[in-house]
Amino acid sequence: METMNIKSKTIFTGDNLPIMRGINSESVDLIYLDPPFNSNANYAAPIGSEAAGAEFKDTWTLSDVDNAWLDLIEMKYPALNRVIHAAMTNSDKSYLIYMAVRFLEMHRILKDTGSIYLHCDPTMSHYLKLVMDTIFGKQHFQNEIIWCYERGSRRKSQFGRKHDVIFFYSKTKNYVFDSDAVRIERRKTHMKVETDLEGRTWQVKKDAKSGKVYRYPTDVGVLCPDWWIGIQQLNRNEKERLGYPTQKPLALLDRIIKASSNEGNVVFDPFCGCATTLVAADRLQREWIGIDISAKAAELVVERIRDDQGLFEDIIARDDIPNRTDLGNIPRYNAPENKTLLYGEQSGICNGCGTHFQRQHLEVDHIIAENVGGTDHIENLQLLCSHCNRIKGDRGQEYLISRLNKD
Repeated sequence: METMNIKSKTIFTGDNLPIMRGINSESVDLIYLDPPFNSNANYAAPIGSEAAGAEFKDTWTLSDVDNAWLDLIEMKYPALNRVIHAAMTNSDKSYLIYMAVRFLEMHRILKDTGSIYLHCDPTMSHYLKLVMDTIFGKQHFQNEIIWCYERGSRRKSQFGRKHDVIFFYSKTKNYVFDSDAVRIERRKTHMKVETDLEGRTWQVKKDAKSGKVYRYPTDVGVLCPDWWIGIQQLNRNEKERLGYPTQKPLALLDRIIKASSNEGNVVFDPFCGCATTLVAADRLQREWIGIDISAKAAELVVERIRDDQGLFEDIIARDDIPNRTDLGNIPRYNAPENKTLLYGEQSGICNGCGTHFQRQHLEVDHIIAENVGGTDHIENLQLLCSHCNRIKGDRGQEYLISRLNKD
């Protein structure tokens, strides 16, 4: 079975959900995403900047959400549905629905040895943590990384907000992590410094109680903690600054990529913006795939890698939806084996009217219709009685429930 159906160094323009649905399962080694934060603001790069033309909205209402996404969550992921409905406002709920259906696809395409880093801020981080716990498993949560920086707001009414949150999850317990690759410089302390016969310097500390002497080489960094200092936000005068709203520094992505991938691995960013993840991955000899809603990202990745490495790479820009090549002989949606499995899952109950039927009186239905990207995978299938199936047609489950409640 083919693992990856997309060539490396490919940047897609479009909605990342249908594009991810076209990526083969277990084909990506590392995912980093810096999505909208539900900040109730809209962003655009300044006119005249290199990123001019790039923009995205970060305000949310339930009208922004495809009802088919909610149908899928309600039908197949009841625990996830409860987390989403714990949100306080409709704006929060719509944002979480938008993110949750994308996390489900990211979990599918991530290899068992892979990891995902979700970049967010305190606006929604607590809700997102619950969503990630539900999809990736609380037992696979590895770190809440606090990225501290000096630049940013200074307020007299509260403490200055000068950190972002990055959640680090693995897919399984067997994941890639190279702690030595991201050691940080050993800071000067009160410890005595000695030089050995070979000229190597050591920090030396003696335990007052035991008398044991500890020696640390000054040329070997210390293991990186989960609070990151020394990597600053970009100011407007820095060379790598493009004017892109919410642009992150290359140093931040360098650390993540070095820690959680090896050379030749596939790094994926579904909200790649000005392509910082892709540039960092390229310079570290990783393969990469990116998606962004704005066509400007495709321009920027070419320009940035050319400027960074002084050469033009064979970068592929696409605006289509890829076709999966890992499905094998997946049965048609109405295959007998699907109906048998679903009949057991639903205990013979129609997912519309809630009435029990014999197996022959239930029909297989796509939760998300094929004409909007729904697949024949069992996760996208349910059983309805013939009456409910006719009412629903290719519309969402909420239409069916609404019609049944009126009758």
